[in-house]
Amino acid sequence: MPGSPASARAATDCTPTTTPTGSCMSVHKDGVPANTHHLNLLPDGAAAPPVQRIPLYEVYMRMAEELAKRSTCTRLQVGTVVTDQQLENVLAIGYNGNARGLPNKCDSAVPGSCGCIHSEMNALVKAPGSVRDKVVFISASPCVMCAKLMINSGVTHVFYRKPYRDPSGIEVLAQGGVTPVLYERWVREWR
Repeated sequence: MPGSPASARAATDCTPTTTPTGSCMSVHKDGVPANTHHLNLLPDGAAAPPVQRIPLYEVYMRMAEELAKRSTCTRLQVGTVVTDQQLENVLAIGYNGNARGLPNKCDSAVPGSCGCIHSEMNALVKAPGSVRDKVVFISASPCVMCAKLMINSGVTHVFYRKPYRDPSGIEVLAQGGVTPVLYERWVREWR
């Protein structure tokens, strides 16, 4: 009954997402609890249908992994895909490497000083700035600077396959209101 202690308790117990109308959304279509993207959520009590085909989240993750293969960085190859909020349009792609027109190699073998432009930077510089609420898929979690760039670029969710050696980028995303999602649930399926 609205206004009763039970309804007040239910509203505060709702996890992980409560919609603006106050309804609870905690059933995940893809079976990944960290994935709170609105297209992945069903109302509490709803039965999640069995996952019978590859989720779009996994499709874009695999695209990012394939893009990473184009990287010329000797230490870490990373790929990025930027989509709109509805996951209907790829807005931009990127992978880490040297600037356009320069030799396809690292400037230095020193970790952190290779001179490669990060994949997230390469993708976001091509993404239309007028599109808000972007979703980003990266083959490895972002560094702090790329996390800050994504916050300022209107990104709402960042899906990544592998954690980077320094987790600070993930912490910065969360502090900036961007939802980071380690997405590895379906890595072995549909191969």
